[in-house]
Amino acid sequence: MPYKSLIRTIPDYPEAGVMFRDITTLLQDPFGFRKAVDELVQPHAGVRIDAVAGIEARGFILGGAVAHQLSVGFVPVRKKGKLPWDTIGEDYELEYGTDRVEIHRDAVESGSQILLVDDLIATGGTAEAAIKLIQQAGADVIGCSFVIDLPDLGGRARIEEMGLKVLTLCEFEGE
Repeated sequence: MPYKSLIRTIPDYPEAGVMFRDITTLLQDPFGFRKAVDELVQPHAGVRIDAVAGIEARGFILGGAVAHQLSVGFVPVRKKGKLPWDTIGEDYELEYGTDRVEIHRDAVESGSQILLVDDLIATGGTAEAAIKLIQQAGADVIGCSFVIDLPDLGGRARIEEMGLKVLTLCEFEGE
């Protein structure tokens, strides 16, 4: 599947020099969207997965569809202050400062196996924080799935160094 042809690139967004990879065009294509979800699900057929965790915001769309296909629950990994109940969180470094991701304290059960899903892996900082957060809650992350890898930014290697398998559907050079 030529995913790259279904993903719009927006130059200089959100700042000069950044090439934003916009999956909304992939989501609008019925065949492309279905194929992407199928390819994010297939490698996990027969593997025990108790829930899919999706990182805000495009990870919600993809992760929800993957969870549906796997017949498991969905865990939203949100930015600080977005969840309405008792939360646990994990801070992570940004280029200028820090940010935080959170889940509800009761989002995962101890010992459960979680698949992490998002649209894109860049530096891996948000994904690493989500993994640590899920582990802090007592669950195990069994793998991470993304539509896009930006290999020049090293995120995939960062997650693989944590001992996790990373699945991506396509790569883009640069940032």
